[in-house]
Amino acid sequence: MDTKKQTPRKQDRQFQDSWKNFFFLLPSLCGVSIFVFLPFGDVVRRSFTSLTGSQFTGLLNYRTILKNEAFRLAMGNTIKFLAVCVPLLLALSLLLANLVHFGFLKHYKDVCLLPMAIPAASLVFVWKMLFSRHGIINSALHLSVSWLDSSCAFWVLSATFLWKNMGYYVVLWLTGLSGIPNSLYEAASLDGAGALAKFRYVTLPGLRPMAGAVWVLALTGVFKSYRESYLLAGEYPDKSIYMVQHMFHNWFRDMSIEKMSAAAVAIACIFAALVYPFRKKGGGNIGTLSS
Repeated sequence: MDTKKQTPRKQDRQFQDSWKNFFFLLPSLCGVSIFVFLPFGDVVRRSFTSLTGSQFTGLLNYRTILKNEAFRLAMGNTIKFLAVCVPLLLALSLLLANLVHFGFLKHYKDVCLLPMAIPAASLVFVWKMLFSRHGIINSALHLSVSWLDSSCAFWVLSATFLWKNMGYYVVLWLTGLSGIPNSLYEAASLDGAGALAKFRYVTLPGLRPMAGAVWVLALTGVFKSYRESYLLAGEYPDKSIYMVQHMFHNWFRDMSIEKMSAAAVAIACIFAALVYPFRKKGGGNIGTLSS
């Protein structure tokens, strides 16, 4: 009898708590809706209309950008940059995080975030000193390579991205490693497991909840790397580092709204396809890490 009487009360209390939580989230939800969802909805609408937005053109804008040389070059470079930098960033940061976690690089975590504290302009100035035609590297190696005006610029930009972001992802992996109980490693040692076996059967499964969040943040970081590229080589860099951000910059200056809208929707679909497999594995951590 007591259980039957308490059940409706518990349900009412849960319902009231859910409404309280909703009201706490309401200001943020309104802000995101006004400044993110509604503008993006308008972008989707404009991707199917003419420049003025008054005439429906169907898929004409999408066919136009697919034939556009700048779009193909920018998307190819961005996908290449993503395919090279994201795996390297995740693998190297995971390796460093394991070395720090198990005591091999104890002091690295004290300095790993220093690159993120350096302003981008100062960082790019140093890289220009290193990689310009008359820079430190050419002087030391007696070379005359134009690192920033050739295909080498892609690898300079990749090195810049990895160096600047490595420490942040080491911290993220360390957060995941701290959640793995030491008893699992002790049990694996009793079973005769070596370092590689522990990494495969204990560490990697324990990092699955964090892996999705780290993957999404790495993808986001790739699409935010325009500042370094722009400061390194300007509005019209070498073809190897002409990214989608350069394309949007030039199209915005030309007021090509219909092409920008179609390209933005296409890139959003690609980003969603890359993130979708990790929606359950790491989604719960993304909000916490982003804040």
